Amino acid sequence: MLQTVVEAARRAGQVIRERYPGDRNVTVKGYRDIVTEVDTAAETVILDLVSTRFPDHAILSEEAGGSGIGSGYTWVVDPLDGTTNYAHRIPFFSVSIGVLEEGEPVVGVIHDPLRNQMFVAERGKGAMLDGQAIHVSRVAKLSNVLMSLDWGHSDEVRAQMLAFLIEVAPRCGTVRALGSAALAQAYVAAGWLDAYFNMAMKPWDTAAGILMVAEAGGRCTTSAGDPYSVEVPDCLVSNGFIHEVLLAIKRGLP
Repeated sequence: MLQTVVEAARRAGQVIRERYPGDRNVTVKGYRDIVTEVDTAAETVILDLVSTRFPDHAILSEEAGGSGIGSGYTWVVDPLDGTTNYAHRIPFFSVSIGVLEEGEPVVGVIHDPLRNQMFVAERGKGAMLDGQAIHVSRVAKLSNVLMSLDWGHSDEVRAQMLAFLIEVAPRCGTVRALGSAALAQAYVAAGWLDAYFNMAMKPWDTAAGILMVAEAGGRCTTSAGDPYSVEVPDCLVSNGFIHEVLLAIKRGLP
């Protein structure tokens, strides 16, 4: 499965990379939610490969949908995480593929096609970037923390994220909104970010990322501090050292 996940991500990444200089065909699919022809082209490459090699496995993909997360193996696919960045030619987006067994991540890959970086995680075997082991940071003071967040689409979620930002920004080192949830989680796993928070996650945003963070020694919970699962929208991932203080800030909000 790992070989296929990596191969699928590389094939999709090649499609994205080759089409990046060209014109965009952008379609609105929801409130503050867009899709491009590259999302669907990259998705087709992934789904064709997976369905050929693992015809009995379920697939849940952002654009094509699927049968949901059930028993057995489920492949959870985001062919282009960071579509808004891609549409505006901001060079920060990724391919994210996670494989769940009975709803729990066992394999995850996050591929940055422009930088040709491949983040890989297997349950119980650690996390790697281009073949080298990665680990979360050891930053333990909030004043030194570099964290990231994303806004979500709905007005309600954005208001909640803004309330959190107002409280955390004066206390932490600094905050970034990068626009790719999958890459942000990979960056936490690599120790480049210390934490990432998002209240509007979908399974394809986290199926690979939470495994990556956990295998790199980090922590993944809901904003209430409960164990995180891929079907829950609000997710906090961190290096673990500053997790409780971030949870306390969130709990203190009205």
